[in-house]
Amino acid sequence: MTATVTASEARKNFDLWHDRSRTEPVQITEHGRETAYLVSAETFHELWSCYRKAVAIGDLSDAEMALILASDVPEEHAYEISDLDEAGDATNPKPGA
Repeated sequence: MTATVTASEARKNFDLWHDRSRTEPVQITEHGRETAYLVSAETFHELWSCYRKAVAIGDLSDAEMALILASDVPEEHAYEISDLDEAGDATNPKPGA
């Protein structure tokens, strides 16, 4: 569940919304559009631990490419493109997966 508050209300009663953010995210809006979220430190750290930055292959260094090319995919995670359905989900997982 998410609470919603205007930016002016959040400024006026910050202590209230700060406390509320410890139990649920608080969506902050301005002129009817979402502009920010106030979340607990625990939620922030959980989200941040899952954050991964995508980069283009051309932005990788030769050393990074060499590491990728030398890597070995564990059998339980190995698949071929033909094993995926249109949504990208494995349709024929490898034995033991």
